[in-house]
Amino acid sequence: MLSFVIASATPEAQSNGPGEILQQFGIEPTYLIMQMISFGILAFVLYRFMIKPVISTMDERQRQIDAGLKHAAEMKARLDATQAETMQVLQKAHAEAAGIVEEARRTVKEYTDREHQILMKWAKDFKAKAKQDNELEKERIVEETRGEITRLVVATTQRVLAKELSDFERARFNEAAARELNVV
Repeated sequence: MLSFVIASATPEAQSNGPGEILQQFGIEPTYLIMQMISFGILAFVLYRFMIKPVISTMDERQRQIDAGLKHAAEMKARLDATQAETMQVLQKAHAEAAGIVEEARRTVKEYTDREHQILMKWAKDFKAKAKQDNELEKERIVEETRGEITRLVVATTQRVLAKELSDFERARFNEAAARELNVV
C-alpha cells in the first residue's frame, strides 16, 4: 500500500489514465462492473425480501409496544381512579358503619333504661302489693286471734264459774276481753 502511495506521487503515475491504474493493481474493469451489478442485484433482493420485511416487522412491533405502553398507562390511570373511588366508598361505608353502631348503642341503652324503669316500677308495685297483702293478712290474723282468744276466755270463764252464762253476761265478758286485747 505504501508503494501505491509512493507510486501515485511520482509524475509518471499522474500521467497514466484510470485504466492503467486499475491494471497496475490487477483489477479488470469488466469484472468490476459485473461485481457491481451482482452486488446491486443482491442489495436489491436483500432489501426487498429481507431488510424491508424486517423493518416492517420492527415498525409493527414498535407500534404494538407503543400501543401496549399507552394501554398500560390508561390501565394504570383507571386503576388509580378505581383505587381512589374504592377508598372513598370504604371511608363512606366506615362512617356509615360507625353511625349504625352508635345508633345501635343508643337504642340498646334506651331499651335497657326503659326496661330497667319498667322492672323498677314492677318491683315497687309488687313490694307495695306484698306490703298491703301482709297488712291485710296481719289484720285478718289479729282478728282471728282476738276471736279465738275471746272464745277461749269465755270458755275458760264458763268452766271456772262452772255455770252457763246468759247472753247478756257473755256479751259483757266478750266486750271486756276485747277491750283488754285492744290495750295489749
